[in-house]
Amino acid sequence: MFFYTYVLQNTVNKSLYIGYTSNLKRRLEEHETNHRFTNKFHKPFKLIYYEACTKMVDAKRRESYFKTTQGKRFLKIRLNEYQRTK
Repeated sequence: MFFYTYVLQNTVNKSLYIGYTSNLKRRLEEHETNHRFTNKFHKPFKLIYYEACTKMVDAKRRESYFKTTQGKRFLKIRLNEYQRTK
């Protein structure tokens, strides 16, 4: 079983949403159907990055890291090519 840390981008204002899950497909469907109040007003999303981990604790730790200043810098560098083409 894998646990996923993922990054969604709002296609309108380009804001990022970072999360983790054990079922990426189901979680993306939940985001699209507004099952979470926290992102209800941030649709539409596009999955722009994800990582797979074999342990839930690693996925949680990675999510927490991505939400830090240093983690946001990492994502900016990692997604630089994607951001330039959009």
